[in-house]
Formats: sequence, structure tokens, C-alpha cells
Amino acid sequence: MKHSVYFDGKVQSLGVNTKEGYATVGAMEPGKYTFSTSQEEHMNVVVGSMKVKLPGSETWQVFSEGQKFVVAPGKSFDLELDNDAVYVCYYK
Repeated sequence: MKHSVYFDGKVQSLGVNTKEGYATVGAMEPGKYTFSTSQEEHMNVVVGSMKVKLPGSETWQVFSEGQKFVVAPGKSFDLELDNDAVYVCYYK
């Protein structure tokens, strides 16, 4: 298990190996964040909602509990959170 801390502790995750591959379970406090990917990421929102600007898009989309989005490897994406959020991210 790997614990990671980002953005002065406002984003934290635990990484684990699953039957579907490596995954992280994390929590984020309200704020604005930019993440880069090295692998394809399948982000599942478990609690709260996330305003997301995906690579190549000029528009923001809101993803709420039970929704997911995918980001290709080698890309960056922006998040804005007005609330605490919890996610599960699978790496492909």
C-alpha cells in the first residue's frame, strides 16, 4: 500500500493492487488542481462532485457520485472542487 500526499495535504490517496490493476482511493478538499497522467486513468467519483476540464476541451463538466471520466496517458486535466470529494482511480 502506498500513501501519497499532494497540494500541501489537500489531496491524499492510498494506492493498492486490485484484480483490475493498480488503483488509488483518495480524498480531496475544496480547491483548484491540475493533474498529469502517465497512464490511462479511469476516475470514479464516490462522494461529492468534481468540476473537470478534460484535455483538449474548452468546457468544464461536472461529475457527481457514481459518475466517471477517463483521461488518456501523457495528458493533464484540471479539477475544481467546491466540496470535499472521494474518488477511486483505476490505472490501465
